[in-house]
Order: sequence, then C-alpha cells, then structure tokens
Amino acid sequence: MQSLKIPLLGAAIGLAAALPASASSSAWYNSEGGKVRLVTSGKPDDAGRIYGVLDIALKPGWKTYWRDPGDAGVPPQLDVSASTNIADATLSFPAPQRHDDGYGKWAGYNYPVSLPVTFTLAAPNQPAVIDADVFLGICESICIPVQTRLSVDPASDPDNADDTALVKASFTALPAAAKPDFGIKVLPGDHETLVVEASFPGDPQAADFFVAGERDYMFGTPSRSEKDGKLIFTVPILDRPSTTPTDGGLHYTLTSSAGAVEGLLPFP
Repeated sequence: MQSLKIPLLGAAIGLAAALPASASSSAWYNSEGGKVRLVTSGKPDDAGRIYGVLDIALKPGWKTYWRDPGDAGVPPQLDVSASTNIADATLSFPAPQRHDDGYGKWAGYNYPVSLPVTFTLAAPNQPAVIDADVFLGICESICIPVQTRLSVDPASDPDNADDTALVKASFTALPAAAKPDFGIKVLPGDHETLVVEASFPGDPQAADFFVAGERDYMFGTPSRSEKDGKLIFTVPILDRPSTTPTDGGLHYTLTSSAGAVEGLLPFP
C-alpha cells in the first residue's frame, strides 16, 4: 500500500450507530463522507459461491479508491476470517477514473459505487454467516479511513429482489475480459519502466491505462506517446520486490470511450 499523504482525521470506528439491517444485507455503517454496507444475492451457486457487493454511498464531494489508489490513498480491503463457513472473499472493481485533486494523483471513484465481492464457501452445502472486517478510505480534503465489521446472514432473505438486482447490475458493470483488439501488449522496457501498447475502440484521447501495484510493486502515473499509429503507455516502476514473482501477475484495466477491459500482466 502506498503511504497516505493526505492529513488523517482519524479512523472512523464506531462513530455512528448503524441502521437496522434488512434482507440479505448488512446494516449501513455511517461515516462523515458517506455510508457503507454489504449486500448479497442470498443463495450460493452450484460451485459454492455467494455473490455480493460492498455498497459505498458517497456524499457529494467525497471519493474512494480503486485497487491501487495512486500517489496517496487507501485501497479497499475485506477480511472474512471471522466468518462462519466462508473460505475466501474476492473483491472486483469497476473501471476507475484518474484524478488530480491538488493533493496527489489517484485512481478511483468520486461517486457512489458498488464493488462486487465473490464469497467462496468452505462447505458448499452448509449454512454460512459473513462477518467481514472492512477497511477503506473515504476522503474529501482530508481522508477518513473507515474501519468496521459488516455482518450478513445470506439466508435471511435469499429471494430479495432488490438485493439480487443490485448484485447482478454491479457484476454486469465490471470491465470485460481483455481480447486482441481491446487490450494491451507488453513491450520491452527496463528495470524502472513498464511499457505497453494499447489496442482499443474509440477516441485515443479518451483511453487510459491503470495497473495495480501489488506484490511489493509500486507504479507512477503512466505517460502517453504514439508509435506507428499505436498508443503507448510508459509507467514508472517506483518500487519492486527484490525477487520477481513467478506466479500470477498484475491486475490492469484499460478504459476507452467504448468501455473497459481488464486482465493480468506478467510481472516486469
């Protein structure tokens, strides 16, 4: 995680009473800049997965962050280790926007956003209760890290149409998988730069490239150039692990005027 360079007002832990929970969703947790809840679609699928969203209702003028916040910020985190019969939870992210608010350049959302979550059951045929410890930044000119536990019994109202519709819409809004005519190709770089060639539909001026600094990588803001009619993004590598990982890759999102795609990059 990159260091938070915005002055902190303090972690918003227990500052406001939660509203009552309804359906297969948690209570809302209130903070100064908005409120947060966890919503599920109730029933697990045949593979033992429950789908949900971390629903973040920001107040006007406030913001929250993508999986990599940029120069400063707090990426959303979800810990479900206190849950019953939940083996894992994976957060997904809608396409972010790039901002420069005078405090730093950041990637994220300055509007209410629902982050999809996939919960994996430890025992698919057994009941589950989600107790999720949430940590995220909700920021204006100051940043208030929000830390709370959100609890849900997905079976409490598994046929709730409003919850199901919200979860379905949030997953539908995620970037599509990258493909040859809408995605990136890694070009030769060096130890200090990641260079990619972007292919996409629509206006080149509207295209942007986001790569997440994970596994001890840290990246700067991409610069744009053109080569042989192709848009090139050059990304400074500000920090990197002492040994290059050999498993997995780095999450990226490529946005354009025609939508967004995502994928994994090999570790540079």
